[in-house]
Amino acid sequence: MLKTSIFAYFRRLTATVAIALLAACAGVPEASRSAGEGQPAAAPVAYRQVGFACCNLHYEGDQIKDSNHGQLPFVAAGTPIRIGRIDSHAVAVEIDGRPLRLVFENRAQESIEQWMARIVVAEDPRLKLAGFPPAVRDAIKAGQLVKGMTREQAIMAVGYPQNSEKMRFDGPLWRYWWSGFTPYYVYWSGNKLTRIDGPAEVVAKVQYKGR
Repeated sequence: MLKTSIFAYFRRLTATVAIALLAACAGVPEASRSAGEGQPAAAPVAYRQVGFACCNLHYEGDQIKDSNHGQLPFVAAGTPIRIGRIDSHAVAVEIDGRPLRLVFENRAQESIEQWMARIVVAEDPRLKLAGFPPAVRDAIKAGQLVKGMTREQAIMAVGYPQNSEKMRFDGPLWRYWWSGFTPYYVYWSGNKLTRIDGPAEVVAKVQYKGR
C-alpha cells in the first residue's frame, strides 16, 4: 500500500521534474554562468518556471540547504519556484521574486538532480493540502507535525530528512535536525506517524498542539 501511494507519487513527480529541470538548465546560456577572474561580468540569471516547493523549505539568508534545520523560517509548500543555472552543488532559483540558492551538501547518496526532483515538484501540493483533515492542514501550514500524519503529509510539513545510507524513507524512524547540533526523531507504524522524540523543548516546537 505504501509503495503504491506516497512513493509511487514521488517517483512520478521525480521523473517529470527531472526532465524539466535538466531542460531548463540546458537552456540557460553560457553567459549566465558565473564569470571567472578576468572574464566579463556574468549576465543576469535567466529563470524558467519549473514547479512548486514540495514542502515547507527551510532557509537561512539566501540559501535553502538539504540539511533542513527546523529552527529556520521556511518557504511554504506550493510556492512557485523558478530555476536558473545549476552546478554540482547548488541551483540558482527565484522564489516570490527573491533570488535564492538551493545548496546540496550531502552528495554521497544522490545527485543534485535527484535531490532537486524531490523538492521541486510538478504538481502544486496545495491542491492536496486543501483536502487534508483540518488538524493536519493547520499543522502543515504551521510547519509542525501531528500524530496520525502520513509520510507525505509530514514531508509537506517539515521537509525531507537528510538522506543517508542508514535512514530509509520507508523505514520506521526518521532523523531530523532542529539545528546543526540538535536532532529529533519521528517514528512510524506503516504510514502513520506515532511518536516524536528528542529534547523536550524541540518536541514542543515541532509538535502541533492545535489552535
